Order: sequence, then C-alpha cells, then structure tokens
Amino acid sequence: MSSLPETPGASAQPTGVIHDLGYRPYAGPRLGDRSVAWTFFVTGLRNTYGLGRSARSKALPMILLGLMLLPALILVGVLVQARDLLDLDSQLVAYSTYPLTTQLLISVFVAAQAPALISRDLRFRTLTLYLARPMRRTTYVLVRLASLTVATFVLIGSPLLLMYVGGLLADLAPGRETERFLGAIVGAALLAACLAGLSAVVAALTVRRGLAVAAVIVVLLVSYTVVSTVQGVSSEVDNDRVGEVAGLFSPYTLVNGVQHALFDSPAATPTPPEGAAMGLLYVVVTVLVVLGSIGALLLRYRKAD
Repeated sequence: MSSLPETPGASAQPTGVIHDLGYRPYAGPRLGDRSVAWTFFVTGLRNTYGLGRSARSKALPMILLGLMLLPALILVGVLVQARDLLDLDSQLVAYSTYPLTTQLLISVFVAAQAPALISRDLRFRTLTLYLARPMRRTTYVLVRLASLTVATFVLIGSPLLLMYVGGLLADLAPGRETERFLGAIVGAALLAACLAGLSAVVAALTVRRGLAVAAVIVVLLVSYTVVSTVQGVSSEVDNDRVGEVAGLFSPYTLVNGVQHALFDSPAATPTPPEGAAMGLLYVVVTVLVVLGSIGALLLRYRKAD
C-alpha cells in the first residue's frame, strides 16, 4: 500500500490509496477448442430437455418423451402378456413405422427446441459472446446442430429400445429382432439429423421464437400431409412412381424409404421406393438434406452477430 504523491498547495493528508488485492493472471492449462465445443454441446443437449433449468423448461420435453414411451410400453405389455394367446411372432408395430405413428410428438419437440437453441442466440445477440471464446462460427453451427440431433435421436430411439427389450423378453427370435432394431436405429439417427437440420434452418430465419415454432410445425406437418395424400392417390390410380417421387419431399417418408431400401424394413407408406435406382435416390436426397442444412446455416451465420 502506498500514498499518492502530494500536489502543490494540497494538505498533508493523502487524497487516495492503492490497495494490492493480490490479483494474479491465470496460469493453468488452457483446454482449447475441443473442450469448449464439448462443453457447449453438453449444455445445448441438457437445455433441450430442460436439465439444469426451471421446472417450466422441463415440462414440455419431458411430457413429450413420456408420450413417446407410453405407446411402446403398451405394445410391449401386450406382446409379453398375450403372445401365446394372440399367436404373435413379431412386434405389433414395426420399428420402422413407429416414428411415423408418433410424428406429431416428434415434430412438436423439434419445433419447440430448435428455436430455443437457435433463435434465442440471434435475438439476444449472444453469438458475439460465444465467438469471443476460442470458437469458430463453423464450430458453433455444428455443435448446435449436434445437440439438437442427439436430443431428437434420444426422443425417437428410446421407445424403439423399449420395444426391442420387450421383444427379447417375449422370446422373439433374437437375431431377427436385433437386425430389425439396428436398422431402425440407423433410421432414427437419419431422421433426427434431417429434422434437426431443417428445423434449425427455419428457426434461424427469424428471431421470434413463437414464429419459429409455428413455421417449423407447418413445414414438417404440412409437407407430410401433402406427400401422404399424393402417395395415397397415386397408389389408388396405380401410378406408384409418382408416389415414390413424392416421398422425397418429407423427412418422415424420405427416411422410411431409406430404411425400406437398405434394410428391407416394413414400409409405412403405400408407395415405398422400389428398385435399386430409386433406393439410391432416397439415400442421396437424405445426405443432401443434412449437408444442405449445414451449408444453409453456415451462410446464415456468416454475418450474424
């Protein structure tokens, strides 16, 4: 502690003091980009289910997860308890068709959580704070998408896992069940990636969360409604090719077609892709949807602050 120098004509009493508070610069390890990206990913994943946040933030995602598991639990109960009575030798609902059966719940989930991860940062301009750390814009986009994709995959894959365990408890053929389950898990991952990418792009177009939620729901549900209508009509008039092409324009029918083409999974649409060429087209379009979503987000965030 030292006194400030006296000025001419001033009293002998010091006018101020400087205190040594003992501040020291940080000399510990600096973990770098990977650690920052991993922490950012985990935080985003936790936020999608409201973990570490208020009870209000947990309500919707946990309710949706419970509603996703409830039908699977009922199906498992029927399968285990009444397999011999009903002479069942397979799942009551195929793994590949379960996501389409519960598509409303899945769409509401991604519509609610994509704006929470994307629109909020744009609205409150927190992106600048994130980029002040050792994080690039590309890393920010990829990590945000990864958090939303994994959260959506958990929502879709959890009931499939429950059905698989129930099938094994009901003494269904283990090899066949495992093969079908693995194909369904691949499909769940592809569907989660497509839904997360599309919903994130839509959410990035506006800073208003309510508008983003409504836009995502409209894009996902309206596209499926239109596609399923076209497929139903094309099946009735024996023009399946039109229905197969229409299936490319909804993430639900698109991924279900990929599962049918690659794993011979039961189709959930009246006009699934038939033939190697059409199956390959479904796979290519799925990859383009995921990569295109990443590219669109990178362009959106190029000048975002």
